[in-house]
Amino acid sequence: MNSQIPKGQGAQRNVVNKFDRFTHEPEDFELDLIKTQVTEVFPKSIINVIKSPDLMMDYSMNPYQGCEHGCSYCFARPTHEFWGYSAGVDFERKLMVKKNAPELLEKTFQKKSYVPKTIMLSGNTDCYQPIERQFEITRKLLQVCLDYRHPVSIITKNALVLRDIDILEKMAEKNLISVSLSIPTINEELRRVMEPRTSTAKNKLKAIEVLSSKNIPVNVMIAPVIPGLTSDESLGIMKAVSEAGARSCGYTLVRLNDTVEPVFIQWLETHFPDRKDKVLNLIRSMRGGNLGEKRYFQRYQGEGNIAEMIHKTFEIGKKKFFANQERASLTTEHFTGSRTQQLRLF
Repeated sequence: MNSQIPKGQGAQRNVVNKFDRFTHEPEDFELDLIKTQVTEVFPKSIINVIKSPDLMMDYSMNPYQGCEHGCSYCFARPTHEFWGYSAGVDFERKLMVKKNAPELLEKTFQKKSYVPKTIMLSGNTDCYQPIERQFEITRKLLQVCLDYRHPVSIITKNALVLRDIDILEKMAEKNLISVSLSIPTINEELRRVMEPRTSTAKNKLKAIEVLSSKNIPVNVMIAPVIPGLTSDESLGIMKAVSEAGARSCGYTLVRLNDTVEPVFIQWLETHFPDRKDKVLNLIRSMRGGNLGEKRYFQRYQGEGNIAEMIHKTFEIGKKKFFANQERASLTTEHFTGSRTQQLRLF
């Protein structure tokens, strides 16, 4: 492997931030010296209302901004530009932590106007990325949700979720929790370069086993499916996660919107130069000649023969490995709202 390839990150360079006139580009000798930098931010709210008509969720909540996991295809990379950073290396190394998130969440739950609906944790970052070991913001948020009996659906690529199994078990008793593990590949050699700081495929499968043994419903997201790179693994992943105890399985097609495109292309050039043109052309065949897609519904559906083949593969896999099984439907009937604060006075 090229000695100049930065270790433990997906982006090879910073890419130009469309909001800035200048973007710092690390020299080759600097790449391995870049350390994770954490900045505390203090937002005024923590729950986001989801308005996209093709997303089956109402609220999302992100304890961090940016993500150490280093997935080159991450759709959230361009959101880093609003903070004045690059969607490239900066997204993985310049992180923001919302230390006041648990307090904000509790205040939100206490509002008489608040309508409880399942919260997706996280959605725009990974709530169990490595810095969660230090800050434990996710654990504190889950404790607030348990205290108020509020439903949460977690999505993560990290087996660190098992650390909080004591809270998750209590939530599961009242049908307040589900966990989605993101597993785009079980090829460990590919995983190490594609999502370098996530948990190994073996540890993700182990996490499914442990969570399922505690009656915590587990869904698996095979996301994204990348034609010419991971698409041949889909049935194998579905079989493996089903045997580990997952109740359901979903997937998305890769899409390279905005500054995700140059980050992913640089990653392909570095790690799979022989496959670069094939992979990009296959993506274009699903996206009407483009690499990205922003239109609602169409961004998940895709078009053309390759997209149709992927859809058929999952249709077959779901019938074979997840017949008569559905994703967990959580409840809000136990939500206590401001009553929890009143009870704490006694």
